[in-house]
Amino acid sequence: MTEKINLSVFKKFFSSNTSGGILLFLCVIISLVIANTPSSTQFNELLQYKLGYENETIQLRYSVKQWIDDGLMAIFFLLVGLEIKRELVEGELSSPKNALLPILAAMGGAIVPAIIYTFFNHDQASHHGWGIPMATDIAFALAIISLLDKRVPPSLKIFLAALAIVDDLLAILVIAIFYSTELHYTYLLYAGGILALLVVFNRTGVKSVWAYIIPGLFIWYFIHHSGIHATIAGVLVAMTLPTTPDESESTLEKLEHALANPVNFIIIPLFALVNTNISIHSDMVQGLSTPLGLGIILGLFFGKTIGIYMTTWICVKTKIANLPDMAGWKHMIGVGMLGGIGFTMSIFISMLSFKDPLFIEEAKFAVLIGSLISGTCGYMYLSFVAKKDKFHVEE
Repeated sequence: MTEKINLSVFKKFFSSNTSGGILLFLCVIISLVIANTPSSTQFNELLQYKLGYENETIQLRYSVKQWIDDGLMAIFFLLVGLEIKRELVEGELSSPKNALLPILAAMGGAIVPAIIYTFFNHDQASHHGWGIPMATDIAFALAIISLLDKRVPPSLKIFLAALAIVDDLLAILVIAIFYSTELHYTYLLYAGGILALLVVFNRTGVKSVWAYIIPGLFIWYFIHHSGIHATIAGVLVAMTLPTTPDESESTLEKLEHALANPVNFIIIPLFALVNTNISIHSDMVQGLSTPLGLGIILGLFFGKTIGIYMTTWICVKTKIANLPDMAGWKHMIGVGMLGGIGFTMSIFISMLSFKDPLFIEEAKFAVLIGSLISGTCGYMYLSFVAKKDKFHVEE
């Protein structure tokens, strides 16, 4: 009996919308603890340990950290790409009327933080990090709004999910265009040729997942060596997978379902464990008040809130779009705050933005603080609004 109860608890945890966010938060705490104890040296040595194979023509030997950042995170981007395509074909982004508000709100929520960051850093050595506060972390944001359960309108969760997906697409474009190194066009040509083959597979009705995944591995290899960040390969492959606008399970949806748990419960927590091992010292705390720290924290909290709210206000007042069902302007302020949870993508862009290790560490710490402030304030604010308005969705 005890074993059955434990198994049911285990299954319930992994099926919960909040579980991924909880595990992610625990990994952040564990990583910070390790980084600030004597174990940090051994942990960093482990992360720098090299795995793989290489010879004169093949280079596939990288550190554990690089395999996670460039390899496993490509699977994360593959899942994001699958979610974006599904939303475009059959989800909230498939209808122009429904899609317009989260698309424009996401754009406003990306542009204003970048402007705030640039205001503080335009004449600084850290000016290249303007993309850091643009991103919203899907896992954390949806985990927190799910904790509010029936205290917020269901449409608000859908709006935030659609906004976060569009936000990820914008972040992907920013990474591909502005955070890539010197391009090697021969590798890009190879990747383009294989990608064209996958498009042909799609057009001719090939439905086997492996027909897309195996060539996708080669696309990852060539993209990785081309100078464009390797994770973009995941998005490119995702866009070629076939799907349908009806309720039948397509190849895309099969792969999306298969990847959801590994990404949410293994890959993203691993990424957090590896990339938030920040050794906190006085210089870093002081760094929160530098142009770099202020640009990220204020960009995430105020930039996201103002950008999302003001864009939504303009869209509604000009009758371009309507507010989500049962949602009011107070709710949009709360959603804007939750949009300031940058975390995964913001930390990822931080590592691409700078070569100076101190800048990277300060940026990561500022992302943690900005995301913590945004998440806490967003949750408390929406809880207060629900209590004041006595809002509760009936079963």
